[in-house]
Order: sequence, then structure tokens, then C-alpha cells
Amino acid sequence: MDELQYGMTGVALGVVFLQILRISVPFVLTSVGAVFSERGGVVNLALEGLMLAGAFGAAAGQHFTGSLAGGIAGALLLGFLVALLFAFITITLKADQIVAGIAVNILVMGSTRFGLVLLYGSSINSPRISGCEAASLFLDPLFLTAALCVAAGYWILYHTPYGLRLRATGEDAATADSAGINVQAMRYSGVLVSGFLAALGGAFLVFQQHTFTDNMTAGRGYIALAAMIIGRWNPLGAALASLFFAAAESLEIWTQGSWIPSQLLQTIPYVVTLLVLAGFMGHSAAPREAGIPFYKNRRSE
Repeated sequence: MDELQYGMTGVALGVVFLQILRISVPFVLTSVGAVFSERGGVVNLALEGLMLAGAFGAAAGQHFTGSLAGGIAGALLLGFLVALLFAFITITLKADQIVAGIAVNILVMGSTRFGLVLLYGSSINSPRISGCEAASLFLDPLFLTAALCVAAGYWILYHTPYGLRLRATGEDAATADSAGINVQAMRYSGVLVSGFLAALGGAFLVFQQHTFTDNMTAGRGYIALAAMIIGRWNPLGAALASLFFAAAESLEIWTQGSWIPSQLLQTIPYVVTLLVLAGFMGHSAAPREAGIPFYKNRRSE
């Protein structure tokens, strides 16, 4: 009897562990992308919009091509376009990065809702798609991409000339410029990397749910931003923080049906995010010039 109970407990723990890993994938992809953006000096509050654009692109791409590759290509294309727009507004036009990020999020929410009506005649959801039919989470290409991007992101940032230049741009853009580094190009590259990875995070959501629904990211982009901050602008730290937030979301799922009101349970991931972020803000140091526009031939303002 005891062996049976231990066996059932082990199975339950395994199910919970797999659920946490699955939930963490969008957070990991998006938070690692955010590291690249902020290490270059751009505060990317548009992560929510980038994820939503990627989700819509994945649903539309797979719906019209009938293939997983078509869905991923659609996600990457829309992620690239939205990231390019955000980069142009903040880096070239030097608009306030916080305001620009919120504006892009609102733009994407409205655009995807319009896209649903235009393509499918519905403002709520798209038709069902097959998603990714991998036999196991560990064989899912986007899960493998998330795991790879953590290791690759760390290596690129701390062990390559590109990573050194990107970090230099975020710490002291004027000095980087005087050393011959193209500050604008580096910042564009960081934002575009974040766009690609956040779009893949959105694509994973769509492939798991087999449909795109209006505003389906539901604040996950902001949670990914918090994971990046808690992870101290480091891909490894961001990934670990993403697992923590995924565990909080898993707790919310497993406690549904209990005596606690469902509306209160749904706030668990966001309350945890606020509490943890409040505790870490005083102990984390952002790149020194994150959020500060760069002006050629003079100090950033």
C-alpha cells in the first residue's frame, strides 16, 4: 500500500513538473529576449505586444499553410515587424521607451482583434489549428529552442565580441561610440532578438491552445519582464525566475475547484510577480543607460 502511495505521489509530482516546464516556455523565451534588448540600452515594455503578434502570426501562418513551419514563420515575421517598429520609434526617433512600449502593446491588441475579424469573421478567436503534435514536451521544437536560447544567450552575451559590444552599449553608449561601436545598430539588434524570441513565446501559447484568442497573452509579457529583472539581466537568472512564475501559475491551476474563489486564484501569478519584484528592485542594477536615448557626438540624455 505504501509503495502504491509513493508511486502515485511520484507520478503526481512528475505531472506537476512537466506542467511547470510547459508553462515556463513563453516566459523563458520572452525574458531571455528582453535581456538582449535591455543589455543594449532599450527598455522593452512592448514584450506583451510582441508575444501577441507572434501568437497571431503563428495561428494565421499554420491556418493558411497547414504546416508547423508556416506557423513559426508567421510568428517570426510579425515579431520582426513589430520589433522593428518599436526599435524605429525608440532608437531612431528617440521617443520615450516606456510610452512607446505601452503604445505598441495597445496597437497590437487592436490590430490582432481587427485581424481576427478580417481573416475569420470573428473578434474572439481563430479556427482551430493542429499546433505542434510532438509526442513529448521534450521533443517540442519550441521547448528545445527555449532551452537552447538560455545557454546560447549566456554564451553570446558573456563570451563573444558581439555580447561585449552590446553590454558596452547599454552601460556607456558614448564610450562605446568613441571606440567605434555602432550604437544604433547594436540597439536595433537587441530589440530584434527580443522580438523574435517573444514571438516564439506567443507561438508556443497558440500551438498549445490550438487557437488564437483575443488578448490571449494576458499579461505574460509583463511577467517575463519581471523575470528578467529578478534574473538580474542575465539569461540564466531570467530562466530560473521564469520557472518560479510558472510554478505560481501552476499552483493557480491546481487549486481551482477548491473553496477559494476562482477570481482570487486567477490573481496568484500576478500577485506573486508584484511581491517578488518589489523585493528584488532594490537589489538589482539595470544596465546604466537602459531607457536613455543616445545622441551622436554627445553624452546620452
